[in-house]
Amino acid sequence: MGDEWRRYLAQQAELGGAEVILGAPAAAPTASGADQEPRWKRGAPPIPGPGLVVLSPAPVLLGNDLGALPTLDAVAERIRTTYCCDLCPNRTNAVPGEGNPRARLFLVGEGPGATEDATGRPFVGQAGQLLDTILEAIDVPRSLVYITNIVKCRPPQNRKPLPDEIAACIPYLHRQLELVAPKVILAMGGTAGEAMLGVRKSLGDLRGKVHTFNGIPLVVTYHPAALLRNPNWKKPTWDDVRIARQLLDR
Repeated sequence: MGDEWRRYLAQQAELGGAEVILGAPAAAPTASGADQEPRWKRGAPPIPGPGLVVLSPAPVLLGNDLGALPTLDAVAERIRTTYCCDLCPNRTNAVPGEGNPRARLFLVGEGPGATEDATGRPFVGQAGQLLDTILEAIDVPRSLVYITNIVKCRPPQNRKPLPDEIAACIPYLHRQLELVAPKVILAMGGTAGEAMLGVRKSLGDLRGKVHTFNGIPLVVTYHPAALLRNPNWKKPTWDDVRIARQLLDR
């Protein structure tokens, strides 16, 4: 799917749209020493207006001593060794999340799939390969971000997590966000957007705005798996991701 995304961006460049060719090196300095505009920024949409403003529960509401866990590794160990909902007994592996502990960009998906359940790592299937390609296109490789999900165990048949499953698991996500303290959050998919913002709204209603979660800008976009099903969502996703990228530089 990375090759398909590369072809799409190349076509955009030929049409005078995104003007991005995936994987191209950063633009070289001009003779005057000024850097040229990054390729991902050409034709990027402006940063939209504000959306919802949300505060997560106070740490004392997280239960047990979760709010006192000092590191991401400690949170991950708690996730792997604790059953918090009915998804846990049927997992092969819990999938706590992974990435740079000082990431400026924090990515949140819905839940692990089959490959993630088998490996214990987030976004390592086809959707993960596509996500890696998208991150490369905005000059923020996977090694610089933190990636996790709303729920840390795979729902049966990859169904959407139920409200009680989300409620039981999301305190882990809140603690991970506290520890990473990113500059921007990218919620991938309607389930992730709704859970992060505590609302019941369509993905269309949540996109196109810069929400705020605990003072951190939050952008909602399509899940990479959705792009595998419907290529028509590539362009809006590319726009959303470039909005998040611009927020990193603001």
